[in-house]
Amino acid sequence: MAVIKTNSDDVKMLARLIRAEAEGDGELGMLMVGNVGVNRIRGNCIDFRNIRSVSDMVFQSPGGFEATQKGYFYQRARDSEIRLAERLIRGERQHPATNALWFFRPAGDCPAQWYNQGNTGRFKAHCFFAPTAEDCPNVY
Repeated sequence: MAVIKTNSDDVKMLARLIRAEAEGDGELGMLMVGNVGVNRIRGNCIDFRNIRSVSDMVFQSPGGFEATQKGYFYQRARDSEIRLAERLIRGERQHPATNALWFFRPAGDCPAQWYNQGNTGRFKAHCFFAPTAEDCPNVY
């Protein structure tokens, strides 16, 4: 069962996003980046109030994704990433991105906090940060 409303274009957009943001981190890294995107739609909290669709999430400004500023994002979605996007839409989550609303790729170590959210861990190049359950109950 889907945890967010989508259509086939949304699935493809999410697939393109996870590839463009985290292809270098493999399937698991792409799933984690996708967790962040789905959580932003589900959350309706903090900087992500009234984000109701994949398109709202991807193109949010400010606060959206850098990948949308690069040509790679606009290439056709591949079947392998579409399957990953479908898993995310069905609610699959991966630690440390389980409840995360933010991720970024630091030059060095992950900071303890980012945008007032605690560090939940690192996977390869990306550090993940989650709000408290009190600040954003819909992602828990």
